[in-house]
Amino acid sequence: MECLLDISYLEKELRYVREVGDEIHIGALSTHTDLECSDIIKTYIPFLGIACSLVGSPQVRNRGTIGGSICNASPAADPLTPLIALDAEVVIYGPEGERKTGLRQFYLGKEKVDLGAGEFVREFVVKKLRPDVRTAFAKLGRRKALAISRLNAAVALGFDEDGRIDFARISPGCIFTIPDRLNAAEDILIGKCPSRELFHEAGEAVSAVMIERTGVRWSTEYKKPAVEGIVEEALLMATGMDGEDA
Repeated sequence: MECLLDISYLEKELRYVREVGDEIHIGALSTHTDLECSDIIKTYIPFLGIACSLVGSPQVRNRGTIGGSICNASPAADPLTPLIALDAEVVIYGPEGERKTGLRQFYLGKEKVDLGAGEFVREFVVKKLRPDVRTAFAKLGRRKALAISRLNAAVALGFDEDGRIDFARISPGCIFTIPDRLNAAEDILIGKCPSRELFHEAGEAVSAVMIERTGVRWSTEYKKPAVEGIVEEALLMATGMDGEDA
């Protein structure tokens, strides 16, 4: 390390959660605790607040920022998967002015992000979810607390008047170097009524894409059923069916 720069004095400019029309703007210096406690987050995108509430210890959540979590470029970052599910935009500022990019495009690889010399992330922008959309975040770690995710999943589901799924977002964490939504699994859900069998099928679609992209490894025997289970769990949580027969 050549130097350490304290940017906490920029909190007035970079620490906020704001409603702007149908968007939510999140300043890069907002802490995990800020997002966990934000009424705006709880109302429109609750799974982001839940994910932030599961990061580290209270001390870490009180000091650690959403900008730091994302720019660290770890595929195990808990807030990352809800933001990917929300198709978040990253607003970047630098010597050439301001530019925007999708969060998925912002990730270039493990511990690599699209930031040039002199650039920094100013904020994240997401669209508000429909009022009827239900969200959930599920996490698998070595311990119940103070644990980095081994796997996680963020999901959002909306329903039509007949109770069929007409909106689906599934974002698994920790399985790809570059985070992504799983459209193949989302498409399985559209037009169908929620059930354990349907959600298990979606989980299997996620594991199939994982194996297609990363190949069969020594960890696949563990990861395949684990990722299927965590996706199914998140979907059941979103519909209130976890722990119930369906």
